[in-house]
Amino acid sequence: MPAPSPTALDRLVTPGGPLTIGLELPLDNDWGATRLRADREAGRPFGVPSLTGHADLARLADELGFAALWVRDVPLYDPEQFGDAGSVFETFTHLGHLAAVTERAVLGTAAVVLPLRRPLLVAKAAATVDVLSGGRLVLGLASGDRPVEYPLFGEDFPARGTAFRKGVGILRAAWARRPSDEGLALPELGLSADRGLDVLPKPTGTTIPIAVAGHAQQSADWIAEHADASLNYPRPLGALRLKTREWQELTSGDPKPYLTPMQLDLAEDPSTPARPIRLGLRTGRRALREHLHAMSELGVAHVSFNLRPGDRPVREVLHELAEEVLPHFPSPAAAATRADGNRAAV
Repeated sequence: MPAPSPTALDRLVTPGGPLTIGLELPLDNDWGATRLRADREAGRPFGVPSLTGHADLARLADELGFAALWVRDVPLYDPEQFGDAGSVFETFTHLGHLAAVTERAVLGTAAVVLPLRRPLLVAKAAATVDVLSGGRLVLGLASGDRPVEYPLFGEDFPARGTAFRKGVGILRAAWARRPSDEGLALPELGLSADRGLDVLPKPTGTTIPIAVAGHAQQSADWIAEHADASLNYPRPLGALRLKTREWQELTSGDPKPYLTPMQLDLAEDPSTPARPIRLGLRTGRRALREHLHAMSELGVAHVSFNLRPGDRPVREVLHELAEEVLPHFPSPAAAATRADGNRAAV
């Protein structure tokens, strides 16, 4: 019997090893002091990245060995309450493009607001990206935190927790493979198996890994049972220790990875000490390596850097991270590539 194909989480996480490093798109630094000043002078809105060279930067990140590229789901730009357009592009359209311009990096959503979308369409879109990318999708899901969006999509904000749970069940059912003469059964939607309907394509594996962002209006026990990974918000090391310990206890019978994003302003001076900024750090690379080792020891399996607070050229930062930080935290794909190269050299 052939061994099962590796999942996107297998590509992303090194069990028992150091954490891996990804990037949150857009690869822009439009929150840095220089860019903010230029935007104000030009009358450009805050939080809307230029996206100049976005495909080239994604290719570069992939070639440099970053483990993943993550995109956000911000349906409506809200300059008054949130002032952040996220990744700008529609999530699944963007992922399809990234699948075509990259080869190795895992593609992740951080995170799709499931209650605002029709689950069957999410199932089809996600499976399409998974197939087009060769099994590289991790589907991060959230319940959403912007009340203004819900009535505009005809949904009830207070009921988003219930909608989220139902949506996850529909995704899993839609991705499942059945005998050719058996259709998809979704009693909650009035669909019986004898109707013969199904959602295509099917994922490359048995399912698509789901990472639940935050609590998504669910209990910790529910998330531990129904998610494949926790995608949790950045925290200082003390608070992070408590969260990772809780997750490890909840999933002790079936260990599952803990993933977290982090805003990073990488200083040019490598000896710059780390200091907190909102949802992350301003630091030189030496203190960054120490901080990442500490996160890894606490049980973090993957961290994704958001570079928008920085003021340095993005390409310069990517190369420095790839040369000075990534070798300490290689992804499974990068490790396999090095091993193949070593065998070829023998």
